[in-house]
Amino acid sequence: MIEELGIIFVRGVGLGAIFTLIALSFNVVQSSSGILNFAQGNMFVLGGFIAFMISAQGDPSRLMWFAILPVAGIAIALLLTFQGWITLLPLRFSTQQNSWIITTMAASTIIGAVMLLLKGPWAQTASAPFEPFNIFGTRTPAPYVMAMIACVVWYGVLRWFLTKTLTGLAISALSQDLEAARAAGLKVRRLQLIAFAISGLVIGTAGYIVAPIISIAADTGIKYVLNGFIASVVGGMGSDIGAMVGGPLVGVLTMFAIYEFGGHFQNVVSLLVLVLVLMFVPEGLFGRARARRV
Repeated sequence: MIEELGIIFVRGVGLGAIFTLIALSFNVVQSSSGILNFAQGNMFVLGGFIAFMISAQGDPSRLMWFAILPVAGIAIALLLTFQGWITLLPLRFSTQQNSWIITTMAASTIIGAVMLLLKGPWAQTASAPFEPFNIFGTRTPAPYVMAMIACVVWYGVLRWFLTKTLTGLAISALSQDLEAARAAGLKVRRLQLIAFAISGLVIGTAGYIVAPIISIAADTGIKYVLNGFIASVVGGMGSDIGAMVGGPLVGVLTMFAIYEFGGHFQNVVSLLVLVLVLMFVPEGLFGRARARRV
């Protein structure tokens, strides 16, 4: 019984770390523009697809794996910046319009279609260059541990960037009052595109790191973006510390459902958690209630 709980907890936290990374990338874009980028799920899978393409040429050495990691992040960052430019283009000077919903969903569909054409409908996985770790007597695949490490690293980097650099402070100002930031002379569109790029770095490196333990297919992005969104809502939209808590919470509950009832109940539990949070703590565990302009 103790061993089973150990497996559920360790792998649940590892799975939650994946959700946290997606939630962190959500928060960067949402805070700067008010946009929920539904293409994040397929961008995440695309990061894993890069790892799969590399491993398809032969198992990479650890040195090569680490060398390609920033390349994967930069590639997804460039792609997300381009997608962000297209998304922001019709909004002009307001994010109160809803065209971004269609644009981000369309981008997600296009990415999925391209992956379907390249590799067909079959799920793929990448090979892992690292041996499994032994945590609390539980043999844990290395990508789970690396996802936990990536969470802490990206949380620290984002916190430093948003509070200690001029560009980060300017992006933070957008989340406070977009119109006031524009009136103060900030280059709003440029800052928003930088936020999209940073989001791409987070999601691209995340997908690359966990490629050996995720399903890389054209239709799996929705699962990851859904759970990342739930983790963000549970923790509080826009709150990075909330994402650090919400991700593991959703991950452990999801892993428990998989272990006890089977994978078919994974999304059922996640959605149940979302419903309960919206019913009793609509602003999330670490979110702040905001006044609505009428």
